[in-house]
Amino acid sequence: MPIDLPALNTTRPEKTGRRRFATVATALTTAAVAATVLSGCDSAPPVQSNPRQVTVVGSGQVQGAPDTVTADVGIEVVAPDVTAAMNQANERQQAVIDALNGRGLDSTDIRTTTVNVAPQYGENAAITGYRASNTIAVTIRELDAAPGALATVIDVGGNAARINSVTYSIEDDSQLVSDARAKAFQDAENRARQYAELSGLSLGRVISISEAPESNPPRQIQAAPEAKAADVPLQPGEQTVSFSVTAVWELT
Repeated sequence: MPIDLPALNTTRPEKTGRRRFATVATALTTAAVAATVLSGCDSAPPVQSNPRQVTVVGSGQVQGAPDTVTADVGIEVVAPDVTAAMNQANERQQAVIDALNGRGLDSTDIRTTTVNVAPQYGENAAITGYRASNTIAVTIRELDAAPGALATVIDVGGNAARINSVTYSIEDDSQLVSDARAKAFQDAENRARQYAELSGLSLGRVISISEAPESNPPRQIQAAPEAKAADVPLQPGEQTVSFSVTAVWELT
């Protein structure tokens, strides 16, 4: 005999309410995230509107007359034993220093650079004597006094005298460096402006500058040890101070 069962309620109202609540919460969360993203876009850094740049290197040179002479001079002797070699070199060098002081050179402008003694060998590696040397750097601040000072070194040092080099320099070249820097920057600006015109743009503001002063070795004159005691002829010529600058300009 068939039994009539009551109809099942499949709507499950209690779970439906929770699902509806979850759907609403998800929608609210999505809206909040979207609002946050849009808000973040307002505060993001703007993309650079003009990335066009030109980088150039400019150089500048100026000349100036040297005002200082530095002479590298020494005494070199050979003797049978080490003590005699050192004593003779020291005595002769001291005589040279005293003579230079007598010519008006300040003691602070005379500086010992090397002192050396070494054995001399003959056949079968036998020591035949000792060679001793004493070298000084003499700074002469009056160019006219340089030829006479070198003659004094030769007169007093005799056959033991050695003139290794004579160097001209400018004691204070700050103004020359400043002038060379200005020329280098002007050269860089002219180059940048030309590139801007060639590309159909205009030169804007300077973005960066970096400098590189160029090293200019002092002018050297080699003098032979056999020079006579007469004043040594010297020509100072000119010194060149160079400067280099790298600059970046904006192109508009």
